[in-house]
Amino acid sequence: MEIQLGKYFGTDGVRGEANVGLKPEMAFKLGRFGGYVLSQHEAKQPKVYVARDTRISGQMLSTSLISGLLSVGIEVFDLGVIATPGLAYMVKKDTVSAGVMITASHNPALDNGIKFFGGDGFKLDDAKELEIEALIDAAEDTLPRPSAEGLGKLHEYKEAKQKYISFLESAADGNFSNFKIVIDTANGATSTTARSVYSDLGADLEVIGDTPDGLNINHNIGSTHPELLAEKVVEKGAAAGFAYDGDGDRIIAVDEQGQIVDGDKIMFIIGKQLQAQGKLAKNAVVTTVMSNIGFHKALEDNGMKSIITAVGDRYVVEEMRKSGYSYGGEQSGHMIFMELSPTGDGQLSSIQLLKVMRDTGKKLSELAAELTIYPQKLVNVRLAELSYKDNWEDFKAITDIIAEKESLLGESGRILVRPSGTEPLLRVMAEAPTQELVDDVVDGIVEVVKREIGEK
Repeated sequence: MEIQLGKYFGTDGVRGEANVGLKPEMAFKLGRFGGYVLSQHEAKQPKVYVARDTRISGQMLSTSLISGLLSVGIEVFDLGVIATPGLAYMVKKDTVSAGVMITASHNPALDNGIKFFGGDGFKLDDAKELEIEALIDAAEDTLPRPSAEGLGKLHEYKEAKQKYISFLESAADGNFSNFKIVIDTANGATSTTARSVYSDLGADLEVIGDTPDGLNINHNIGSTHPELLAEKVVEKGAAAGFAYDGDGDRIIAVDEQGQIVDGDKIMFIIGKQLQAQGKLAKNAVVTTVMSNIGFHKALEDNGMKSIITAVGDRYVVEEMRKSGYSYGGEQSGHMIFMELSPTGDGQLSSIQLLKVMRDTGKKLSELAAELTIYPQKLVNVRLAELSYKDNWEDFKAITDIIAEKESLLGESGRILVRPSGTEPLLRVMAEAPTQELVDDVVDGIVEVVKREIGEK
């Protein structure tokens, strides 16, 4: 799947190390030029919502971004710290022109990013992103610079957080008074909402990772580090645990035994329940090439089909919108409920998962046991030349060993070889019924790749 990205905008906005790769000067330009592009597509003065996660650089970048927006006459509403899906929800609900989220998601505190949402709550369309990039690269900034009349105004929008909380609570269709749960907010954006949501829903609640200091976001905690959550779930005798990432758009769960329940298992559990309720459009779940073969087999065994996209929740959403699917997600924990929200939402996903437990009366371990995850192995091979990322399939020895190993696996496993989007790496991944077989397949391919095009 060939993916074409912009010069500055990647699959998830503009990213970089704060104040180094992503400087306040760039944030100002993105606000100024992004605001101008929006103004060229609307008859009225655009209104833009701005939000951020808890990382310390968010204040620096949001101040610069907002200044850029104001400089071209945009009316700005600052939502403060709120989860990315909270911003997307509010943009769509209030039908404003756009939203801008300052976050680096699950990355450490030194990174940050800026991503735009259109007025429909979905990622800003590629054409507008390209218009913004063209203005950034222009030899001279010739846009108007009003001194008084024509400047934008800034407003605080503190009520947005409560409106988002109310939306999440309404999605529960009842309460969770019979459940003891642990939630991990990654010292990130969900620390401003998750405790309120589950407390209001009556759960017996334990919260970890809810003391953000600007530097500890995602640090040994959250969806990428669920080990502490697993310990707490067992220690507290909880029914489940839910870990979010720094901006709250993904989830990893833990069952009552302390076992990790990843995105594939969550998608299967919820997808099966939606199917039983007649709410799964076309009986299909949209996912990426990274989903485990066990996930696909479990869907098939239960009368569902999987629709496969490139890696990234952006591509899952695009396929869902294009083809009318209602549910999809990623192994990493993004879940999209198209009829409820325009983007992945960790808190909404945990509510939907807990609803399945409540409505079926089953423990999370029982629900997860209906899917068998195949052993998987991934090895990154550093390439001797950057150009090999694009022409690695021209090396017959590599394609021959892949074909040989595919013949060995048959329909009992799969092989995925793809270049990294950002580094001079070739990623070799395989899944098979046994660890011994998956090791044989991956190690055999890696040996040939290293010999032919690997870094010497």
